[in-house]
Amino acid sequence: MGAAQTPEEIATLVSQYISENPGAVVVEDGQMLFDFSAARYTAVPERDRCLLQIWSEERNVVRRATSAEIKNGILKLSVARFGQSKPSRMEICTSSDRRSPSALKAMRSAYRRTLERAVARIFPGWTLERMTISADLEHSFGAVCARGLLRRGQERIAIVGCGQGESQSTIDNSVAVAVLWIDYCREHLAAKSNVGSVALFVPDGRAGTAQLRASHLNREAVQWRVFALDEHTEQAEELDLATELNLSTRLVQCFNREQTLERFVKSVERMRTLCPQAEAAATSSSTVGFCFHGLEFARATMEPDRHFRMAERIVFGAAPAEYELNDDTEPLLVKLIERLMLKRVGRDHTHPFYRLQPERWLQSVVERDVTLLDSRLDGTLVYPQVPAFAAGDRAVIDLLGITRDGRLAVIELKAAEDFHLPVQGLDYWARVRWHHRRGDFQKFGYFPGRILSERDPILILAAPSLHVHPSTTTMLRYFSPELEWRLVGLDERWRDGIRAVFSKQRE
Repeated sequence: MGAAQTPEEIATLVSQYISENPGAVVVEDGQMLFDFSAARYTAVPERDRCLLQIWSEERNVVRRATSAEIKNGILKLSVARFGQSKPSRMEICTSSDRRSPSALKAMRSAYRRTLERAVARIFPGWTLERMTISADLEHSFGAVCARGLLRRGQERIAIVGCGQGESQSTIDNSVAVAVLWIDYCREHLAAKSNVGSVALFVPDGRAGTAQLRASHLNREAVQWRVFALDEHTEQAEELDLATELNLSTRLVQCFNREQTLERFVKSVERMRTLCPQAEAAATSSSTVGFCFHGLEFARATMEPDRHFRMAERIVFGAAPAEYELNDDTEPLLVKLIERLMLKRVGRDHTHPFYRLQPERWLQSVVERDVTLLDSRLDGTLVYPQVPAFAAGDRAVIDLLGITRDGRLAVIELKAAEDFHLPVQGLDYWARVRWHHRRGDFQKFGYFPGRILSERDPILILAAPSLHVHPSTTTMLRYFSPELEWRLVGLDERWRDGIRAVFSKQRE
């Protein structure tokens, strides 16, 4: 590492790396300490060192960073704990999964063999025609989920499996792979066989979201089957998709956003003085966020001061960087705002400030007039970033709206091509429907003064037209007939304003 680095250079390198990789993780002594999707940090130059502080709800660490370099995509830091002179190594990586490609391939090959044995026991009398974990990018199949085909006479069963060594989001999204795999098998085998069923195998104890998503697929078109597989015993239990699941999910109480903004009027006025274009939005009853084109750069909270009196406190920084605003740090905030105003809307589309949080930018534009997505929507009443919790999982619905005749609308946005957009939207739709059928939105204060229709919600998916994944319409065809959906392709210049280029809906 370069010993001649200045503290300012180290701080800049740390900030740039995390800005470009907002989902990065911190690893020290072989242990993953932080995930920047939930953690915050400051990197402050001080004389001959850079003072690096990282914290989350679980822990807080402070290190003196003396050098930094990026090698093989990993930010490697030489750091020292306070009271210790011997430096140690801290790494900031783009992913928590640091297994080598060969290790992943071996793990998935072993899982494929386990799946083959389990399938043979569950489907006696059927012949395994094929089983692969090879990638087929032309048809949107990666080298993660196993894909197979069973044969008995003219009948076929499509097989998809996802092992316990994969991430939870990969397991959840295996439903999308199952949909595309049976569609592929039907298209290529239509002339000589009938592929009427698909069996999806997911790890035992981690199958909840996959079960939920599969339960809302079209059972008239396909026999959908989901199995929870214990890879140690190689025993599998078929999960019920026919009855409505008890989601163990909860909503958060809706708060009065206008009253919250009034309570923080001092902070709002101060920030508007520094940045007149700042968008102030109450994100909870005790927090107001300040954004510039969807990118939050400051946040005001109500916290006890040193005399235990409640007082407003402002922190700032392009997340996950965070600094407390005071007389000493205000010049840093002014400089940050100047850079934001220059780079967030500038011509340099490679700058991190331009690329950060594109979905939030898209959301801020759509929120101004949701009727541009669907003319049935009420443009005066829309809730952004509605959290819904289920079994330790925190889902955040981009926008929750309502039609003029009182029907709920789940709006899911993507600024870039995303293979999983339909099934993620399906997941959120299912949670909203579950709460709606129990009257939870009225109980928790949403849509005051409105009578909600008893009909199920509608699902609206929107993305720039050239960034709608080619498989999206295929997956939507397999959604349950009870789910009314609309897919909206937006003009690629959506940052300048929303305009629908095309719109598709269930026939």
